[in-house]
Amino acid sequence: MKHPGGHIKIILAVLLSCRAYGLLLAQPVIPGEHNYAINAPGVAMVQTVFSATVYVNKVEISQRRFNQLVDSVQRLDMTRNLLSAEQKLDIVVKALYNNPLRYFAATTQYLSQQHRIVSNGTGFFITGDGYFVTNCHIIDRDSAFIRQKFILSTFREVADANIRSLESSWAMTLTDEQRSLLYNSYSLIYSQLSSMILFDLQKDIFIIYRADNGPNQPFKIKKPAKVVVKGKAMPGKDVAILKLDDVRDMPTLPVSRDSIIRIGEKILVYGYPEPATSNIFLAEESNTEPTLTAGVVSAIKRSIGGWPVVQMDAMISHGSSGSPVCNDRGEVIGLATFGSLEQATGGLASGYNFAIPVIVMKEFIDSAKVKSHLSRSSLLYNEGLRYFYQSYYKKALKRFEDVKKVNSNYPMLNYYITLCTQRVEAGEDRSSFLQKNFFRVISIILVIGGIYLYYGWKRGW
Repeated sequence: MKHPGGHIKIILAVLLSCRAYGLLLAQPVIPGEHNYAINAPGVAMVQTVFSATVYVNKVEISQRRFNQLVDSVQRLDMTRNLLSAEQKLDIVVKALYNNPLRYFAATTQYLSQQHRIVSNGTGFFITGDGYFVTNCHIIDRDSAFIRQKFILSTFREVADANIRSLESSWAMTLTDEQRSLLYNSYSLIYSQLSSMILFDLQKDIFIIYRADNGPNQPFKIKKPAKVVVKGKAMPGKDVAILKLDDVRDMPTLPVSRDSIIRIGEKILVYGYPEPATSNIFLAEESNTEPTLTAGVVSAIKRSIGGWPVVQMDAMISHGSSGSPVCNDRGEVIGLATFGSLEQATGGLASGYNFAIPVIVMKEFIDSAKVKSHLSRSSLLYNEGLRYFYQSYYKKALKRFEDVKKVNSNYPMLNYYITLCTQRVEAGEDRSSFLQKNFFRVISIILVIGGIYLYYGWKRGW
């Protein structure tokens, strides 16, 4: 007679072998939704504000020549029945547009205006105490770029003021076409006749990140940041390490320890592309919600400086600079930095974008004497998410409540607390199901085992 325990051992051995085989086949890959839930909280917007007092020559219209122009238009319609007032205005505006330097001249007077130029980008936290990675070119624009932006901003504001003044003096409302023609006229006038002086130029860097203080109550926090170490804009190593003071247990992203990036590897990019953040149909509070784009590593190439860059087909745009490029395990493997231009249009070419690899990024992290690591709040939060996506809602809820004790403003925290609570109350918790059915399963096993032993005994096994 064979001992029944031998059969049980065989069954257990088969089950364990199947489980081990399943583990061998399993890949450490996180689905996109889970990947986003883990990494999006640690992504933030970088904003550099350049401010200055701008002095610009005041430009005035030559009243004598303008009156001559108006008189000539009046003589075209001696009966005053052929042309409407709008048509006459249209003739005057087009004459000003066709020969603006005839009707306008610079004076010796200067206008003084306060101007601000804002440069936006993306970055992410690598430590809970506020160390932050982004692109250098977001925070360190060259003087030519700054001057050009101030000139454009000043011309736009001065032109708008002059156009409003003309509308008021003529007691007419200009059409969009007329306004555009006058705007172009003023741009030409100020670029050729007026000089501009920048005074007291200042630069302030801010990090704007998401926070949450209750269900469906997200808000944003804006804090000044200081530069710890920086490289140079492309073709230099376009990396900068910033620091926020007076913060702790911030959401962080894991930086990959593997310097090898494989062609064809799936990637996810988190950032704030300008077309999304400036869309007029979106609520302002949604601007701090990072956008996710996906793609693959298309190639590993070299910059003209001789160091590697990662080519990818994931979509990026203005505002995406500094975005973390993550693999499908949720680790940062690069820093989205620059795109490619279409030769015909001069616009960004879709799907041909580049990132600075983690091996270059780590040069600056090491230079700043920083060790990137997940904060305690992120470790707890990520563990809670693992339980959540495995349907262990009670365990997930416990982890999320622990996060709340460490960082009560952790983004999306209250959303997951509410969701876990609802699913536990609905009896959807996986551990609850196992506990409820444990004794039933044991009873069934005992009954089957008893039957098996009885018939075995009867047959003389």
